[in-house]
Amino acid sequence: MSVLEVKGLTVSFRQDGRVIQAVKGVSFSVSKGETVALVGESGSGKSVTALSTVGLLSDNAEVSGSVTYLGKEMVGASERELRRVRGNDISFIFQEPMTSLNPLHTIEKQLAESLTLHQGLTGDKARARIIELLGKVGIRDAESRLGAYPHQLSGGQRQRVMIAMALANGPELLVADEPTTALDVTIQAQILDLLADLKRAEGLSLLFITHDLGIVRRIADRVCVMQGGEIVEQGVTAEIFANPQHPYTQKLLAAEQKGGPTPVPDTATEVVRTDALRIWFPIQKGLLRKTVGHVKAVNDATLSVRAGETLGIVGESGSGKTTLALAILRLIGSTGKVTFLGHDMQSLGRSELRGMRREMQVVFQDPYGSLSPRMTVEEIISEGLGVHGVEAGRNRQEMVAEIMREVGLDPATMHRYPHEFSGGQRQRIAIARAMILRPKLVVLDEPTSALDMTVQVQIVELLRELQRKWGLAFIFISHDLRVIRAMAHKVMVMQAGDVVEAGECEAVFTDPQTPYTKALMAAAFGA
Repeated sequence: MSVLEVKGLTVSFRQDGRVIQAVKGVSFSVSKGETVALVGESGSGKSVTALSTVGLLSDNAEVSGSVTYLGKEMVGASERELRRVRGNDISFIFQEPMTSLNPLHTIEKQLAESLTLHQGLTGDKARARIIELLGKVGIRDAESRLGAYPHQLSGGQRQRVMIAMALANGPELLVADEPTTALDVTIQAQILDLLADLKRAEGLSLLFITHDLGIVRRIADRVCVMQGGEIVEQGVTAEIFANPQHPYTQKLLAAEQKGGPTPVPDTATEVVRTDALRIWFPIQKGLLRKTVGHVKAVNDATLSVRAGETLGIVGESGSGKTTLALAILRLIGSTGKVTFLGHDMQSLGRSELRGMRREMQVVFQDPYGSLSPRMTVEEIISEGLGVHGVEAGRNRQEMVAEIMREVGLDPATMHRYPHEFSGGQRQRIAIARAMILRPKLVVLDEPTSALDMTVQVQIVELLRELQRKWGLAFIFISHDLRVIRAMAHKVMVMQAGDVVEAGECEAVFTDPQTPYTKALMAAAFGA
């Protein structure tokens, strides 16, 4: 008997008088000890399918078909029966632990809630079980972390806490919904290894939801490919990867970063340089706020980027990548020297600095958070023109239409709002906002990490084309080494604020010199 059997599952949502069908006749099963992956792009119905298994959808959802857990029907089951299964027999690990964990409660309290609710454990018995669980998921010195709040843990530690919560009541089936998407490559590899070890040790079955086919190849026994709410292909993972039958599966497997950046001529001018740039944040204590130490975010970083060149900055969260970029843009204070277009940025006054801002722009990681939901696309893209002045004789709307065409957007949509666009289109809007000012330097801070693989490929090609056309200097920050390899001429590897390795991109990728760089490469490419 299968642990989970889904037959003809259909899910619709009533919204504004309309019926939107999110899942259409989906059928698959998960056997004892098996890992099944649901893969597909955003909006394909993966998460809705998983949430349907234990009735976790919103009240406006209409579900038909059959979902059985160990032979018991879940569709139409009473709330009492569903509560008995949720967290006990079927547990979930979600994508972003910072939104799943309560920021006001300690780790101990949050783990204890589940143990008290499902097993009636309290006091010393609950604490002993919590320490056991935290140790099992690889949190060192677990007893000392019981009083910690989520913000006091790293991203990898928070995800380990989520896994501990999911394991608390000895489930038969673990549903992991994009559990590694927000993590660095080394932490991602650790979490995947942890899940594989726990699956073997605990005899778990695993339903793994992801858009990353590299992860699927690594952990899944079978794979179900979803598109538009339907499973278009399913089978043994090795067979699907070796011989995909459906055009959409073929498209997903072909969505890999290819090629590299256009070579930079020897005569290219230097756009930005830093010399021994240091960013230390003071630690102040006491009534008089006496400085007792420093958080050494960046130590003595030296770099140079020429016109038409991309410097990729890689490293784990907290390594100082974004802090370094913000200091170059003079958005935070620093010591050392920053030279931009021949100007010493540290010596510029406020008015002089404002004049330089037009020449340096930023594209952020999250196109959802970086675009105002209350502004139209035209207002978002043209905002910088109002700050820095429109070119003489140019119509602002014409300039917006021109840059929208350049980044692959239809100018007829400029009067719409961000929520009316897909994630990839929103990132194109963010790129258009930066490019309309025709800057010399663009800082790209994880611009593809929130996007599906096929969209990532499109955005990378767009950025390479814009760089070729306008001779842009890019500082490209990412933990995705495949994207860095496709974009960057030079690479800088950062760890705990220090630049541990730097050089030509292919040289660093093919022959890394430091143990940390070698660990990054092994985690990203399985070398």
